[in-house]
Amino acid sequence: MYDRVADLPLTVEDCAFELRERATSSGFDRVTTTITLSGNGETGRGEDVTYTNAAHHALVEHDLDLAGEYTVEAFSAALDDADLWPDPPEEERFRHYRRWGFESAALDLSLKQADTSLGEALGRAYDPVDFVVSTRLSDPDSDDPPTTDRLDALRRIHADLAFKLDPTPEWDDGLLESLADYDVRVLDLKGLYEDERVSNDPDADFYRRVANAVPEALLEDPNLTEETRPVFDGREERVTWDVPVTGVESIENLPFEPSVLNMKPSRCGSVESVLDTIAYCEREGIQPYGGGQFELGVGRDHIQALASLCYPDAPNDVAPGGYNDPEAGVGLPASPLAPPAEPRGIGVGFGRP
Repeated sequence: MYDRVADLPLTVEDCAFELRERATSSGFDRVTTTITLSGNGETGRGEDVTYTNAAHHALVEHDLDLAGEYTVEAFSAALDDADLWPDPPEEERFRHYRRWGFESAALDLSLKQADTSLGEALGRAYDPVDFVVSTRLSDPDSDDPPTTDRLDALRRIHADLAFKLDPTPEWDDGLLESLADYDVRVLDLKGLYEDERVSNDPDADFYRRVANAVPEALLEDPNLTEETRPVFDGREERVTWDVPVTGVESIENLPFEPSVLNMKPSRCGSVESVLDTIAYCEREGIQPYGGGQFELGVGRDHIQALASLCYPDAPNDVAPGGYNDPEAGVGLPASPLAPPAEPRGIGVGFGRP
């Protein structure tokens, strides 16, 4: 797949940054940076989804000269030596997040300069995109116990919405039993994050209760220890991974061969790694599904485009950004998202009339 785009010519004349900020349903204010590369009368955009707000403020004040004549592959090589970080990132994984912002902007620009789309370049059609809505069931600013109130509110927008949920040990058996009334496709156990504000400690009883309560749902990112591993005996096909997936080698190093994986291009970093990882999954019979990072701009379109071209029928966590608002409103598109009628570049406008 990468060979189909690696040699696309690319002219960069200017590089600019735009800060975006929005409150989220997960109780924090999200900040991202839109990276715009321009040349030959065209603009290509990508989005840096680093989770440190100060890093974005530093980037938008940064003077970075990337002007030149490249191919997509040559531009990627040039980024190896570019000063993308005015201050070192707080976490090494953020280097991939920012790298994807620049690389996706370059790919978007090169496709537009060639007057084509990613679908045409890859020889694939943009198909309607199935999506799930990812949400928590507790108010991060309240000590009240978790409820299904947010699921009910979201289903008042579209009655047939499917969900990706983040269970926590506070979920009692009554709440777990009530999930049978909802279309829950993925349960993110969050066992592999280093951030204590996000991660759940490995707990065999917690994992077992969640796995039993929603027997058809995928189980994402369990922390496999001597105590928790037996919970997943016979359930390996339901286990999926997100945090560890940073490219082909990372998949080969998983505890066992996966059937399903969360595909977040920002975790892979480069266009080459993203496309090689998708191609590897297709060869090995692994089902990817799209994952999001609370994108606020074109980055959301890009993960929808990859899902549209490569895994449109999966439980893609690529819902339109409005579903992440603290109070999601009426008028949001239903699943599946209609693809753009006349895509250019990577592709934008999914679900828009």
